[in-house]
Amino acid sequence: MKGAALTRPAPDAGTDAWIDYVYLRDNPRGAYKEYWHHTSGCRRWLVVSRDTATHEISWSRDAVLDLSVEAL
Repeated sequence: MKGAALTRPAPDAGTDAWIDYVYLRDNPRGAYKEYWHHTSGCRRWLVVSRDTATHEISWSRDAVLDLSVEAL
C-alpha cells in the first residue's frame, strides 16, 4: 500500500523540481493509505485505506493509534 508522502526539494532546486513537487502526482489504482481530517465531526485525524478505483474503504483508524503502530 502506498501513501502520498512527498520529499520536498531543496530551496535552491530548479523550477522543474518545484513544478513536479507542487503539481504532479501519481494516480495509482488500488489500495491507498490516506489521512483525513474529520472537520465537521470529532475534528480528529484518521488514517483510511481506500481503493482508488472503487472508493471502497477497507479500514480506518485514529491517526494517533496509527503512529503508535508504525513506531513498533
